[in-house]
Amino acid sequence: MLAAVVSGCATSVPTSQTASLPPMERLPDAPPPPNVSLPGSVTAPVAPAAPMVTPMNTELPVALKPNATIGLQEQIDIWERIRRGFAMPDLDNDLVRNREQWYASRPDYMLRMTERSRPYLFHIVEELERRKMPTELALLPFIESAFNPQAVSSAKAAGMWQFMPATGKYFDLKQNLFRDERRDVLESTRAALDYLQKLYTMFGDWHLALAAYNWGEGSVGRALARNKAQGLPLTYSNLRMPDETRFYVPKLQAVKNIVAQPEAFNTQLPLIQNHPFFKSVAIERDIDVAVAAKLANVSLEDFKALNPAMNRPVILAAGTPQILLPWDNATVFEKNLQARPERRLSSWTAWQAPRTMGAEEVAKQVGMSAEQLRSVNGIPARMLVKAGSTLLVQRQGKLDNDVTEHLADNAQLQLAPEVVLRKIMIKARAGDTLSRLASRHGVSAANVADWNRLKPNAALTNGQTLAIYVPAKASRAAGKTSPKRAAVQKGKAPAKAAARGAKPAAKR
Repeated sequence: MLAAVVSGCATSVPTSQTASLPPMERLPDAPPPPNVSLPGSVTAPVAPAAPMVTPMNTELPVALKPNATIGLQEQIDIWERIRRGFAMPDLDNDLVRNREQWYASRPDYMLRMTERSRPYLFHIVEELERRKMPTELALLPFIESAFNPQAVSSAKAAGMWQFMPATGKYFDLKQNLFRDERRDVLESTRAALDYLQKLYTMFGDWHLALAAYNWGEGSVGRALARNKAQGLPLTYSNLRMPDETRFYVPKLQAVKNIVAQPEAFNTQLPLIQNHPFFKSVAIERDIDVAVAAKLANVSLEDFKALNPAMNRPVILAAGTPQILLPWDNATVFEKNLQARPERRLSSWTAWQAPRTMGAEEVAKQVGMSAEQLRSVNGIPARMLVKAGSTLLVQRQGKLDNDVTEHLADNAQLQLAPEVVLRKIMIKARAGDTLSRLASRHGVSAANVADWNRLKPNAALTNGQTLAIYVPAKASRAAGKTSPKRAAVQKGKAPAKAAARGAKPAAKR
């Protein structure tokens, strides 16, 4: 089995509230095993109840309600719909009480978190009901990310479902220069529910499946094997596990209990209507994020909340053929797009580096300033762009095309540190050749010939003085190879050396 960690807990716990709570730590990432076929629908083992309509002003009963599949009924808000789909067994212990107290004592935090879920809950509940999965799982992003699709953990788990990079790739979440589908609302939800179904099929228990989602399926499998060997119960509460996983299901249970009966915890849930918040709109041409938001008449912040996967200020039609917009704004966007006379909607395109180059050289080739090129592509100072890397550049002149599907799906930016070279003078020994001398100093014979304006097959004489360029930190060691200690001389490396990613050290 595999210890593939999807996520960790996103909610920190102040020590003043629960002194016994340890700090939450995320385990390292590992890719899921190959050749794992995803299961089909997983049916929760509960008997469905008859659909029931509850007026908005009616107090809700205390008991959690059994699973039921209901149609869209406008008089029922999304919270009631979630309650009616509860189907997981309840966990009842001191850890749950602890988390209930923690959440209930922070009404402002709970309100912010639940308000943040507004754009996404309807879609998640729809998907859960379509797959016949417990609707408690719609509350899991509260635990993972506080429903922040832009959340990134210290272990590089991303999105509201907190996928690690390797696990995301296994579940076909594209991660490249232009987009990270671990943050995509539709794709990350699809992948998270796929993974949870897989884990439930593997363990046959939702609490164990959730533990595996947090800790890794291999870790849970080994913990179960240890319990079995020791004759201990094979349940979540009886497993020996990290503290983060030990508090994981109690957190979800606490949120479930608060959603089931908010008045009992002095909590107010915002009214979220039981209808779609957003609509998917097809795009056929590359379009700037700012342009799309303007055409839809929504703020840039709201647009990014529904389309958080974009890594750059442009949406590529070949890689992201649809965007999400608030329901009413989708029509506004389509009308404004049709009325727009200009053909170009994007001011950016993609360019591939033919060789390893400095940002200044790239900027000259694409007609941008080096500062702008570094800023839009996230290139730190003193870093080179490696051959084959893709860069986002301004559309102009010959660079005025929409990005191809291949680049939209596979673009990567690879950087390498610039190498600072120092010039040292050496003397050839009897019998030395360019090749032998170059090998002794860790450089190429072609470079030695170039630096000294010699032919590649030139013969060397005993005591002949030659210049070579070596990394600054290696200059002292290289100098010791000559009969006499070479003097370090000031000066710049030849242009060809600098073009290969090397530049002279600063004068001292």
